Amino acid sequence: MMRILLFLGTNLAVILVASITLRLLGVEPYLTAQGINFNALLIFCFIFGMAGSMVSLFISKWMAKRTTGTVIIEQPSNSSEKWLLDTVAELARDAGIKTPEVGIFPAQQSNAFATGWNKDDALVAVSAGLLNRMRPEEIRAVLAHEIGHVANGDMVTLALIQGVLNTFVMFFARVVAQLVDSFLRRDDSGGLGFFGYFAVVIVAEIVFGLIASAIVAWFSRFREYRADAAGARLAGSGAMINALARLKAETQMPDQMPDTLTAFAITTGQTRKLMEKLFASHPPLDERIRALKEAAYRD
Repeated sequence: MMRILLFLGTNLAVILVASITLRLLGVEPYLTAQGINFNALLIFCFIFGMAGSMVSLFISKWMAKRTTGTVIIEQPSNSSEKWLLDTVAELARDAGIKTPEVGIFPAQQSNAFATGWNKDDALVAVSAGLLNRMRPEEIRAVLAHEIGHVANGDMVTLALIQGVLNTFVMFFARVVAQLVDSFLRRDDSGGLGFFGYFAVVIVAEIVFGLIASAIVAWFSRFREYRADAAGARLAGSGAMINALARLKAETQMPDQMPDTLTAFAITTGQTRKLMEKLFASHPPLDERIRALKEAAYRD
């Protein structure tokens, strides 16, 4: 979830800032005396929608480091850090990608994430809590899962999907604002005016952006199964299943873990309501374990 929230938050911020700036500068080439030129509007929204997504992608590593306090391991200071570097290098080699940067962030929850704008310029980071509580083979499975995300190109695919969604978010927000403005003009109220139009666009972008986030979350849940499968290939099905089982056990220890434990950025899925399910970036642990066991049985 951490990786997805960082990406979505940055993306939405970029889109809102772009919308505010363009409105204040009057850069709206799709508006004509006859109303909206929909072809021009779609092209306009595609350019800036994709730009917002690409900016989020290109600064994803920087944002992750800043927001999580991740410390990159340049030279290992102990045997644990050396093992971590060697294991990531081995898994990356087996996955056919360049070794990512490796870091540790100061969180007591079992957590890990991978991000980066391409397969050969990625970051894999784990929490201090995960290193302290998991066995080496389970940590290796977690790392393999994250390497799977990188090798599958999940962040790039996510950025492309988000770019397309941004296009429609910006497009329909402006269509809604124009419709509201036209409706008010028919009542001789003078329309929305500069700030009214601007406010409707921003509110509509936030609402449509939430809908788009649900679509991104659905894609994220789908790719978790693929990353689990990659982790099973790289680290072994047994180790991958054991790692997920360990996470499940931790979610059932409320005195030690919060209700929304996020390891590999995972949520428990046990007490979710409908909205939580819609916006959950990861499937329930039980479903992921079952999928791995079924795949192992078929093999």
